[in-house]
Amino acid sequence: MPDEAVIGQPEQSAAQGEGTRRRWAYLLPLVFITYSLAYLDRANYGFGAAAGLAATLHISGSQNALLGSLFFLGYFLFQIPGASYAHRRSATRLVFFALLAWGALASLTGVIRLFWLLALDRTLLGVAESVIFPAMLILLSSWFTRSERSRANAILILGNPVTVTWMSAVTGYIIKAAGWQWAFIIEGVPSVVWAFVWIAVVHDHPWQAKWLNKPSQDWIELELEREQESLPHMKNLLAALRIPAVILLCAQFLTWSIGVYGLVLWLPTMIRAGSKQGIGRVGLLTAVPYLLAVILMVLVAYFSDRALERERFVAPFLILAGVAFFSSYLATGTSFWLSYVCLIVACAGMYAPYGPFWAIMPEMMPKNVSGEVMALVNSFGAMGGFIGAYGVGLLQAKTGSARAGIFLMSVALLLSGILTLCLPKPKKHPQPQRA
Repeated sequence: MPDEAVIGQPEQSAAQGEGTRRRWAYLLPLVFITYSLAYLDRANYGFGAAAGLAATLHISGSQNALLGSLFFLGYFLFQIPGASYAHRRSATRLVFFALLAWGALASLTGVIRLFWLLALDRTLLGVAESVIFPAMLILLSSWFTRSERSRANAILILGNPVTVTWMSAVTGYIIKAAGWQWAFIIEGVPSVVWAFVWIAVVHDHPWQAKWLNKPSQDWIELELEREQESLPHMKNLLAALRIPAVILLCAQFLTWSIGVYGLVLWLPTMIRAGSKQGIGRVGLLTAVPYLLAVILMVLVAYFSDRALERERFVAPFLILAGVAFFSSYLATGTSFWLSYVCLIVACAGMYAPYGPFWAIMPEMMPKNVSGEVMALVNSFGAMGGFIGAYGVGLLQAKTGSARAGIFLMSVALLLSGILTLCLPKPKKHPQPQRA
């Protein structure tokens, strides 16, 4: 427990400040790499699909779309149990076992040849990865205070667009050199290796970290305790479900995820069909939309923490993404490059508000339920991911064009932005005073 007397000693403030800054340099790169590996093994399916996976396995376009989306059914199943284990037992241990499992399952995607076995593999891959995001959010909420949380969340989630950026370029050339099967096998191995690095160096709480000095450990624990005192008491997850904002957040993230995963999984196929480029060039073109997303994520998280505001940094960007998708829908079939530029804007708008969004729930309810609520919201996002991945892929297979899928993403993002505007105004919590 924190020692307030120690915290108050002026001669220790310099050491305390130095120690707390170490969290950003030490912990967040490890978190970023781990989530990057998860996203690598999740998003590379789109390149396999664009490189002829369906033709190699002799499956239909509908079956190909189903394989891309089955991940999200598995992803939906264990969100809340995973969050409960991470909160009550250990987030770091849970992530360790998940890394081992999803690395092996991701590599098997390049080995399996039977449709039903591949469908089972993709579903189990979703199960293995379902625990990672809630566990990471719970871990960060034990290390970073309210005035830091949006930036910490943003660095975690930067693993998404940053990974897709380099993965898009690298995977395209691996497929060109060795085939799509070897791309899956090669890209699954790093997760297994990284699991042992993770469990050796990452800790669940500041007081467990030997690299953090005692004044810093005490300060972090005390700040987090003060934040909890300002939040309403909630006995369990059922009590949290009585709050209308929680239901709105579930619906909002479901519609948001339709757009995100519809784009992530099928953008390579859209670009290849529209541009008539080779798979190597498709990889480079797929990477570009995520570059602007990375920049905007960092800026939005910084200003959200500075203003201690969340909702007003979320809705405008989702609405912008919806409008950009609709503009791309209008341009598709007429001008590939105009449609492509609109998709760049849509991608940036979708990713920009992730940091402040995931800071909403820990500031709305106490830590004994906030982790499970975040998992619940993320599980609805998984259902949105299934709808987006399957719906966009199926529409593209049935119509032979990307237009219908882009229109679906446009409607989903506009609805998500509108639902964000319907969230009740948050109560103002006084900023904790540092001793």
